[in-house]
Amino acid sequence: MTAEQIKQSYRDETAGIYLRPITDEDTDLIVKWRNSDAVRSRFIYRELFTPEGHTKWLRTVVDTGKAIQMILCDSATDQPLGSVFARDVDHKHNKAEYGIFIGEDSARGRGVGTAAAKLMLRYLFTEEGLHRVFLRVLSDNIAAIRSYEKAGFTREAYLRESVYLEGAYKDVILMAILEEEYREKNAVE
Repeated sequence: MTAEQIKQSYRDETAGIYLRPITDEDTDLIVKWRNSDAVRSRFIYRELFTPEGHTKWLRTVVDTGKAIQMILCDSATDQPLGSVFARDVDHKHNKAEYGIFIGEDSARGRGVGTAAAKLMLRYLFTEEGLHRVFLRVLSDNIAAIRSYEKAGFTREAYLRESVYLEGAYKDVILMAILEEEYREKNAVE
């Protein structure tokens, strides 16, 4: 699919958003968003992003198909709001790990994340032929967990003291959704 086809096909008019493929021109925004406290504090990987590091990610991971990254945009203004991605795309086992971040404060808390997750899941199951999409989330990120559940993810495991952040061990929840479950919940044919 072309970038324009993705933009037209992966829209949620109720939430007022659409997805488009990431480009090099998004680098400054990605670096700004990922380095913000609001985003970084919710990630397991918290190292500061640099333009060089992000460009390397685009060339060695996104361009090679090891990850799929989209920019989440406002339908009315075309303003980028955040990003959704699938990393460690494994076409042998047809699975990948999902991630999202809402970079713009104005887009948080209004269902944009849930809508973006549903759009990205549809893309991953329809265009990429994946069977399973999973994610890891810090157990204290209640809003994200609720959003993931609304998008169809199911809790599969509770990993006690799985990561060490800010001087303490933190619990992680593993969640996943299978293609069949997504299609049943969203009546996608």
